[in-house]
Amino acid sequence: MDNATISIAYQPRPPSVPDWLNKGDNAWQLIAATMVGLQSMPGLVVLYGSIVKKKWAVNSAFMALYAFASTLIIWVLVGYKMAFGDRLLPFWGKAGTALSQTYLIQRAHLPATEHHYNNGTIETPMTEPFYPQATLVFFQFVFAAITIILLAGSVLGRMNIKAWMVFAPLWLLLSYTIGAFSLWGGGFLYHWGVIDYSGGYVIHLASGVSGFTAAYWVGPRLKSDRERFSPNNILLMLTGAGMLWLGWSGFNGGAPYAANITAGVAILNTHVCAATSLLVWTLLDVIFFSKPSVIGAVQGMMTGLVCITPGAGLVHTWAAIVMGIFAGCVPWFTMMVLHKKWALLQKVDDTLAVFHTHAVAGVLGGVLTGLLAVSELSSFDLPVGEKGTFYGGGISQLFKQIVGALFIIGWNIFVTTVILLAIGLFIPLRMPDEQLMIGDDAAHGEEAYALWGDGDKFDATRHETMVSNTAGDEDNVQRQLNIMGARGVTIQL
Repeated sequence: MDNATISIAYQPRPPSVPDWLNKGDNAWQLIAATMVGLQSMPGLVVLYGSIVKKKWAVNSAFMALYAFASTLIIWVLVGYKMAFGDRLLPFWGKAGTALSQTYLIQRAHLPATEHHYNNGTIETPMTEPFYPQATLVFFQFVFAAITIILLAGSVLGRMNIKAWMVFAPLWLLLSYTIGAFSLWGGGFLYHWGVIDYSGGYVIHLASGVSGFTAAYWVGPRLKSDRERFSPNNILLMLTGAGMLWLGWSGFNGGAPYAANITAGVAILNTHVCAATSLLVWTLLDVIFFSKPSVIGAVQGMMTGLVCITPGAGLVHTWAAIVMGIFAGCVPWFTMMVLHKKWALLQKVDDTLAVFHTHAVAGVLGGVLTGLLAVSELSSFDLPVGEKGTFYGGGISQLFKQIVGALFIIGWNIFVTTVILLAIGLFIPLRMPDEQLMIGDDAAHGEEAYALWGDGDKFDATRHETMVSNTAGDEDNVQRQLNIMGARGVTIQL
């Protein structure tokens, strides 16, 4: 039977299947990208909308929604090539669009990843996955998007939404692309041998440090919100957390750019570490607070996922358990003990403790990876076969991991500060207190739940008394709102 009589789907080389395309790799990469996308939409949208007070549910969810959409447009316009294109500087790629079909249908490649010996000969060829550029552009987009959404967790409940709308794309261009190119796209840290398998530094350390920095410059929530900020729906919060946990299969499983051995090892290690960390965190809560905390369990889950990310496909599964033990107790200690003793941590209002769950856990994971990365697994995935200190890498690998972390920390503190101070010249970074008292209705004219007046909206123009807060008296603002019949707007669950 000749090809003319065979269905095109079963022909050896249909028109849309060039010789270099591996259908399995392409399918897995698109699935992995979608899983990571679902971590943000709806995962973190649901998590943020339910872990905050009822009055901030809409605003918190919208911050995540907006960041996801704006990141995609900036990514295809200039961001992707700044992170994964031709080298412009040791830490940055040349800006350019990822929009033309001639570019998107060619074989995926990261041009700056070709690694040379000192004499100039090629040690490791350019990274060229077996699928089209369009697949790689989309896969890397969902990583960029979740990073800025994680950062948002530090400033929920008070950042001016207009300031956020400007900040998100600027931070993507000036911070994320630099970290991604330096560690993944062929930048100086990549070629030097710093290990960051799937984003412990590029994503989690960057979002944790930048989130903490942003929280400092934006300022704190209202005193009443800082003292009591109970979730408005714990079961829905767990739904979002579950999406985040299971979506991590794509997060770490897609990092090798192929459906290979490393992907399977990474997925197993990811879930083993997350489960271990959750149990350790919960055990510590029981020992020191006499009862397990559901929110604490979610935080333990998160620190486990973050900690394993820098080395998920590079360590033994028993090492993933060890990393989970550290992930469950070190961030717990910084959050529950150190936070109460260090004045700076108390001063900065990091709403969802992103500093502890992402920055601390990210550095911890990077350092442990520098110790525990196995040479056999490293040779499958890393550009020059780096291995952990305990497996022949020497103290130099640990030193590289620390330097890589310091670069990400320093750059993100600097660039986040510059961006926010520049925005603050034109747009207030923090909403005024009278809007903070009301929440979603003041920021968006919308509310998450119809729990007041059978769904009627509170309209201040119907009342003679208007809110004034010239003296900054929070209690006075609340009294005026009560007089105006707005108790339902500010109801706390």
